[in-house]
Amino acid sequence: MRPLIGNAFAAALVLAGTATAQPAPPPAGRVRPAPAISQTVLIRRLAKTLDSLSAIGEFSGVVVVSKNGAPVFQRPYGMADRETLRRNTLTTAFNLGSINKVFTSIAIHQLAAQGKLDLDSTLARAWPAYPNQEIARRVTVRQLLNHRSGLGGNIFAAPSGGSRGDLRRLPDFLPLFVNEPLQFEPGSRQAYSNAGYVVLGLLVERLSGVSYYDYVKKNIYTPAGMTRTRHFAVDSLPPNTAVGYTRRDRSAPATIAVAPNTSTLPGRGSSAGGGYSTAQDLVAFLQALRNKRISAGPPAGLGIAGGAPGINAMVEGDMPGGYDLIVLANLDPPAAERIARTVRAWLGAGD
Repeated sequence: MRPLIGNAFAAALVLAGTATAQPAPPPAGRVRPAPAISQTVLIRRLAKTLDSLSAIGEFSGVVVVSKNGAPVFQRPYGMADRETLRRNTLTTAFNLGSINKVFTSIAIHQLAAQGKLDLDSTLARAWPAYPNQEIARRVTVRQLLNHRSGLGGNIFAAPSGGSRGDLRRLPDFLPLFVNEPLQFEPGSRQAYSNAGYVVLGLLVERLSGVSYYDYVKKNIYTPAGMTRTRHFAVDSLPPNTAVGYTRRDRSAPATIAVAPNTSTLPGRGSSAGGGYSTAQDLVAFLQALRNKRISAGPPAGLGIAGGAPGINAMVEGDMPGGYDLIVLANLDPPAAERIARTVRAWLGAGD
């Protein structure tokens, strides 16, 4: 949907679709644009909109609007688990979809800052044993970050002789695409690549000597104070974690019954997406970026999104008036995207 903002991150799309750029944060010394409406009006409009959408089954999740790290609006809606009648709460963890790509991008930039990686080197140089050397010699790390590598393949398939539930470590995903031909000459154009971000996660593992999951926990989540951001196994979700619900046919009306999205998920998410987080953790993430507590992090003024059946999440930082917006939904897109677009329009932030 929208690109990450910042020189090193500007082309790293986090959701397939048309990219529309959000203005970068103003330089030091400049005042942020004033919001188009007052905080009182913003909160009143948002509450009314969410109440209406929730009442007709078009929103289930959590919405938080914060300013300077302090919430000015925070409400949960709908069910986290419809079978047990467990409701969403402000501390419920939701599947983020592709938002995890921002953490992968930060990890790669951290390793580059430590001198362990040259972003403009080929994959073959960074990973001499990569199992498809013909591709590795032609693709650079920066092209993987910016979705300009041409790397294709379907990471949502089942492994040969197994099921999607067997995908629990990053190396499990590699056979799904490693022998697929390039979709285009690297660098010649941009096309969203989940496979590219799996490769980047595997590169993090190779260069750091620890699992991707342990690396991002130690170097991103912990410094930011993100205590409930993890890649949970789909068959052992911890308490107060939302189950995703999908209508499968996204054009179907809200009156059509939804079903759990469990069968569409891998056994565990990857560096391309599928981790879980809470709205509170994501507010803390933006504050950590703002306060420079995450090494090699982008500016806090970013717009990132994730979406898949039963999953939709949006993080918008440094909007007019200094507002941050977190929308986490356990329904199909555009459940969260719709809210983010509406709030941006109200504040005068544009598309």
